[in-house]
Amino acid sequence: MVVCSLIRNFVPIMANDKIRIKDIAKRAGVSVGTVDRVLHKRPNVSPKSLEKVNKALEEMDYQPNMYASALAYNKRYTFYCIIPKHASEAYWEEIEEGADAACERRSDFGISVKMIYYKRFQPETFVRATNEVLKQKPDGVIVVPSTLELTRKFTDQLHELQVPFILLDSYMPDLRPLSFFGQDSFQSGYFAARMLMLIAPKEKEIMLMKQMRDGNVASKQQENRETGFRHYMHDHNPQVVISELDLPLDEDRDQYDNLLEKFFKRHPQVHHCITFNSKAHLVGEFLQRSNLRNIQIMGYDMVEKNAECLRQGSISFLIAQHAYMQGYECVETLFDAIVLKREVNPVNYMPIELLSKENLDFYRRKNIG
Repeated sequence: MVVCSLIRNFVPIMANDKIRIKDIAKRAGVSVGTVDRVLHKRPNVSPKSLEKVNKALEEMDYQPNMYASALAYNKRYTFYCIIPKHASEAYWEEIEEGADAACERRSDFGISVKMIYYKRFQPETFVRATNEVLKQKPDGVIVVPSTLELTRKFTDQLHELQVPFILLDSYMPDLRPLSFFGQDSFQSGYFAARMLMLIAPKEKEIMLMKQMRDGNVASKQQENRETGFRHYMHDHNPQVVISELDLPLDEDRDQYDNLLEKFFKRHPQVHHCITFNSKAHLVGEFLQRSNLRNIQIMGYDMVEKNAECLRQGSISFLIAQHAYMQGYECVETLFDAIVLKREVNPVNYMPIELLSKENLDFYRRKNIG
C-alpha cells in the first residue's frame, strides 16, 4: 500500500482542527525536526527539549491517531495460531475461518495468520509446534493450550521474548496471557444439565458420551464442562444415574455403531444422552440409522453434521459458542494490542447459546464485519 509522504503518522485533533507539527514546534519553542523525533520516539533529543515538547502536547490536548500511524508505518505482522489437528466440518475449522476473515479485513496493515497444528493426546506434537513457532519469531500468538506444564514452558518463553499471546478455548490465568477467548466452561456445563433435565425430568438414567485416551478427555474445557454438569446433577437430580460411554478417537463408523448398539441394549431406560464435545453427531447418526426415535443426544457446537442431526431430531439441542467469532476476535485483539497499541479486554467469555431445530437457521455464524 502506498501512503502519501505528506501524511504524518499522527493526525491529532484539537477543537475540531488538525494540529500541525509546526504548531507544536512553535508552542514548544523548538524545531519541527525535534517535534518529529519526539512523536516518533527517535533518539537525539535533549531532556530540556523533550520536556518542552511534552508540555506543549499536554497543553494542546494532543491525541495521536494510532490507526493512521500504523498505516503509515507500513510494517507487516505475522501471527501464529496453534490449534489441534482436525477434520473438515469441525469446530476448529470455524476458528480458522474467523481468523482468516479478520486478516482479510486488516489486509491494509499487512496482517497474516499462519496455522500450526498438534495432535491431542500427543504432547510431543505440541512441543514440536511451539518450537516451530518460536523459530519463526512471531509478532503475536494464539494458542489452544495442551497441559498446563507444557503450555507454561512455551508461554514463559513468549514472555521473555515480549511476544503477546492469547489463550483460546481453555483459560489458564496463571500463564498471564494478553487475553482469553472461550466459554465459561463450568457455567456452560451447569447450564447444559439444567436444560437437559427440563426435557427429561422423569429420567432415571442418562448417557454421558466421551472420547478419551488413557483416561483423559481432549481438553480442560471439556473437563470443566463435565464438572459443572455434575455439580448441577448432584445438587438438583442426585437420583439420576449417569452412565458413561467412551467412543474411542479415530475409529470407523462400524466400530462406533457396535459400541452404541451394545450400550443401548444394556441400558434400555436411557432416552437422553449428552456429550461435551462437538461429536454429538456420532450418536445422532447412529440413532437415525437404527431408527431409535425415542432417544436423543444433546451436544456442543454448530458444525454441519450436528446441525443436520438437529434438523432430523436425533439431537435435541446444541450449545453454540461462536467458534467463528472466537477466531475473528483473537486476531482483532492482537491487532489492537500490537498494531494500534490499544488496551484490550483480558477475559472474553463467549455467549452460551441453546440451538434447536426451530432456531437453528437463524443462528448467525458469520456475524462480524
